[in-house]
Amino acid sequence: MTIVARHGAWASPLSAERLATASASIGQASASGGRLLWTETRPDEAGRVALLALDETGKPAEVLPPAWSVRTRVHEYGGLAFATAGDRLLFANDPDQRLYVVAPGHPPRPLTPAGLRYADGAAADARRVFFVREDHRAGGEPRNEIVAIDPAGSGEGRVLYGGSDFVAYPRPSPDGRQLAFISWNHPQMPWDGTTLFVGTLEADSLVGLRAVAGGVDESVLEPCWDADGTLYFRSDRSGWWTLYRCRGDDVTPVAPMAEALAGADIGGPLWQLGQSSYALTGDGRALACVRRRARDQLALIDLARGTVAPLPLPFAAFGPLGLLDARTAYAVASAEDELPALIAIDLGSGRHRVVRRPSDSPLPPEFVSRPEAIEFPTAPGADGAPRTAHAFFYPPRNPGYAAPAGDKPPLMVVLHGGPTGHSSPALNLSRQFWTTRGWALVDVNYGGSSGFGRDYRRRLRGQWGVVDLADAVAAVRHLVQMGRVDGERVVIRGGSAGGYTVLCALAFTRAFAAGVNYYGIADLEALAADTYKFESRYLDSLVAPLPAGREVYRARSPIHHLDRLDAALITFQGADDRAVPPAQSRAIVAALRARGRPVAYLEFEGEQHGFRRAPNIRRALEAELYFLGRVLGFAPADDVAPVPIDNLP
Repeated sequence: MTIVARHGAWASPLSAERLATASASIGQASASGGRLLWTETRPDEAGRVALLALDETGKPAEVLPPAWSVRTRVHEYGGLAFATAGDRLLFANDPDQRLYVVAPGHPPRPLTPAGLRYADGAAADARRVFFVREDHRAGGEPRNEIVAIDPAGSGEGRVLYGGSDFVAYPRPSPDGRQLAFISWNHPQMPWDGTTLFVGTLEADSLVGLRAVAGGVDESVLEPCWDADGTLYFRSDRSGWWTLYRCRGDDVTPVAPMAEALAGADIGGPLWQLGQSSYALTGDGRALACVRRRARDQLALIDLARGTVAPLPLPFAAFGPLGLLDARTAYAVASAEDELPALIAIDLGSGRHRVVRRPSDSPLPPEFVSRPEAIEFPTAPGADGAPRTAHAFFYPPRNPGYAAPAGDKPPLMVVLHGGPTGHSSPALNLSRQFWTTRGWALVDVNYGGSSGFGRDYRRRLRGQWGVVDLADAVAAVRHLVQMGRVDGERVVIRGGSAGGYTVLCALAFTRAFAAGVNYYGIADLEALAADTYKFESRYLDSLVAPLPAGREVYRARSPIHHLDRLDAALITFQGADDRAVPPAQSRAIVAALRARGRPVAYLEFEGEQHGFRRAPNIRRALEAELYFLGRVLGFAPADDVAPVPIDNLP
C-alpha cells in the first residue's frame, strides 16, 4: 500500500546507523609477484585502516593484527601506504607514521625513526625501495624528498633528491638503473604544473637528472616504465590528461587520433600519492581509466597502433587499478546501484569477478535513485561568452510513498570538496539517505571540477567563491524552472572546499533556506596562514597571491559579511582537522550565534578532515535531519536525538 505524504518526510529503510556501518571502503590497492594487497577503512573500528590479501583458499584475510592501522599522512591526504620488496612488506603505521617491515614468520619491526612520514613506495629489488619522505623534525614547513630504503636494515633512508618543494611517483626502471619521478614547487599544485625527471642510479646517489616533460603550465603524472625501457606518463598538454611515451628525447602521444579519447581525461588530479589510473599489460597494451564528464570507463589502448577498445563493465567510477598477472588486471570499481568493490578483470574476455566488497548496500535496489546527467546555462566567462555547467540530478525515490498532488520535493544542493575534484555518479549512500526520504538532490560539478578537461578545471583560477557559487545557484534556477523542485525549500550542503561555497551561498545569495557545512572555510586569509604545506599556496591560484590580494580575500570570506547571512546553518567539525582547523568553524558559529541566526554546531574529538568513525557519521546525519526538520517545518519519520539549536524561532 502506498502512503501519501509530503516530500521530505517519508520513512526510509536507510537509517543513519545502517549507513554508518556500511561505510567501510577500499582505499589503495597494489600487486606484486601475483599477490594482491589492499587497504580497507573501517568506521566501526574507529576508522582503522586494515591491510588485506587473499589467503591460501582465495578468501580475503587481514595481513596484520588488528593493532595496526596502515595509513600515511604525507600531504595530510596520504595515499599509498605500503610496498613490497621480495618477501618483505613495508607499511606506514597511522599512530606514529613510522615505516615498519614484516619478514616472513616475524612480527612488524620499526624501520624508521619518529618525525618522518613515508608514502608512494616502489621497489627496484629486494634491497632497494624508493619512497616519498616528508620530514617534520625541524619544525616549520616540512621537507619533501625521495629516499631509498633497505628493508633488511634500519634508518631513515638515503636522500636521492630534495631539490623541489614536492615530489611524487619515484619509479625505478625494470633494470634498476634509472629512476623517474615528478616534482613541483610552490605555488603550483600537481594539477597545475609538474616536471617529470629521469636520473641514473649510481651507488648511493641519483645522477644525470634530465627533465623529460612538464613545466608550470603542464601537469605530468604517473610515470610508468615498460619492459623495453620506454617511459610512459600522463600529461594534459593537449587540454586533456592522456597517455604519452618517451624514448630518449622523443616524446609522442600514444593515441592522438583515437575517437574514444576525444573530450576525455585519463585519470584525475593527484590528491593522494601513488594513485594509479592506467597500467601497462606487458603485451603492447595499456588498461586505462577514461573519464568523460565525470563518468568513468575502462579501456584497452594498443600502444603501437593507438586504437582504443572500451570494456563493457557495469561500473561508473574506478579507483586504483593495476596488473595482477599477464592476463588479469584489478581495479576498485563503483556502480550506480552497488557499493565499491575490488574486482579482477580477465583481459582476454573482458569479464570481471568481485574479489572483495567490504560492505553490501543496505538499500534495496528499488529504492536507489539513479543519477541524471544535466547540463545547464550559468554565468558567462570574463569575455562574455556563454557557459554551461554540469551536475548529476537525483529525483526522490521510495516505492512505499507518493506525494500529494502539486507537492514538489525540497532540493538539496551538494558541492564536492577539493575544489579541484569531482562528483561521480557512483552509488553514494549519503545521497540516497535524502532521496529515499522524498528529497531531490543535485550534485554539482561546478567550474573548476576535474573530469571535464583542463579549460573547465581552470575556470576557478582567481574565481573561487565566484564561479562555484554561480554554478550552484544556476543549478537551482534550472531545476526550479523545469518544475522539478520546490524553490522555497532549497538547502545547500558541502564539506571542506564545498563547505566554503555553502557559507558563501548563505552570505552572498538568497537562494537557500539553510546550509549544512562540514569543516568549511569561513576566512580565506586565516586558512592561508594556518593550513599545511601541500595546500599552503593553493589559494594563490584560486583567489590571489598575498599580500597583494588581501582585499579579494576579505571580499570573498563569509566571516566578513555576516550582516548578509540570514539563513539557518548547521556546522560539523573534526577537532583534529589540520586541513581546515577548528578555529574556522568556531568563528563562523560564534558570529552567527551573536547575530541571532538559527545555528547548531557539533565538534567531534578524534576526527580529522573527513569523519571516519561510525558513531560520529551516524550522529552527524541524524543531526542534519533533525536540524532541517526544525528549520524547514517538517517532522522527520525517524526517531532521532535532538541537537541544540540556538536562536530557533
